[in-house]
Amino acid sequence: MKKVTKQTYLKWYEDMLFWRKFEDKLAAVYIQQKVRGFLHLYNGQEAVLAGSLHAMDLTKDRMITAYRNHVQPIGMGVDPKRVMAELYGKGTGTSQGLGGSMHIFSKEHRFHGGHGIVGGQIPLGAGMAFGDKYNDRDNVTLCYMGDGAVRQGSLHETFNLAMLWKLPVVFICENNGYAMGTSVERTANHTEIWKLGLGYEMPCGPVDGMDPVKVAEAVDEAVQRARRGDGPTFLEMKTYRYRGHSMSDAQKYRTKEEVAEYQKIDPITQVKDILLKKKYATEEEIATIDKRVKDLVKECEKFAEESPFPEKNVMYDSVYEQEDYPFLPHKL
Repeated sequence: MKKVTKQTYLKWYEDMLFWRKFEDKLAAVYIQQKVRGFLHLYNGQEAVLAGSLHAMDLTKDRMITAYRNHVQPIGMGVDPKRVMAELYGKGTGTSQGLGGSMHIFSKEHRFHGGHGIVGGQIPLGAGMAFGDKYNDRDNVTLCYMGDGAVRQGSLHETFNLAMLWKLPVVFICENNGYAMGTSVERTANHTEIWKLGLGYEMPCGPVDGMDPVKVAEAVDEAVQRARRGDGPTFLEMKTYRYRGHSMSDAQKYRTKEEVAEYQKIDPITQVKDILLKKKYATEEEIATIDKRVKDLVKECEKFAEESPFPEKNVMYDSVYEQEDYPFLPHKL
């Protein structure tokens, strides 16, 4: 694995803080009805992404996930201004404003979505890995899902084929404790989700998803296994989300005390503490990073606010290949 250095911790702190503040800004503009539809925020789970990116080769590896998907493409290299514009439904967005919150996408940066169908991305992730193996590419696909999605039958079918064909894919369950508002304990008679891999003799295990170093170590081992041609891995990242499942979630299924307990192990705070303890950064240097993050979020908001909405014909052009499609209205 690439060494975890002072620069790694500085990057982790700035990246994770930006992702958190980016999501906080989205929550604020959602209340103002500038972002519509569903909105699922990543607050608390940032260490999973930070550690994963450290273990990946961003020049060739792929990522696919569910609908909690705003900051992952940013980590993969997508311009955050375009991501925010997409959430605003603007023409400068990653999908010209047609995808919105749950469907961020960037072929260029090998981020293959946001998917609104629970578990729908799992067979797709295996399919991309199959394509890489078939074409003799040594790319690895990281396929993420929530703890609710592992109850889908498609996961089990995918696990079976992924092991049978030794596909270069890493399956990662971000177990934040609740599928919407339903705790893991209420969805199955086992709570150790990683053990689902045992039924397919797939290498699997639990990981502290609040520590980017632990995440990086586990994902690196899995990525190297896949790149060697030894097949898939299933990792359960034990993490937590500080906000509701979506903005409409009243969160009556958990207590404020429970959230407060998990905030004591906030991944951003953990990394900040290491920066100060190891003298990798002073309080003044951290304040400079904080200001840089705040300014970048403002830039993203300004870009999204000032961008135009897409022309109506863009919607039709994206759906219909035939230019003179007979069922289109004559005047858009």
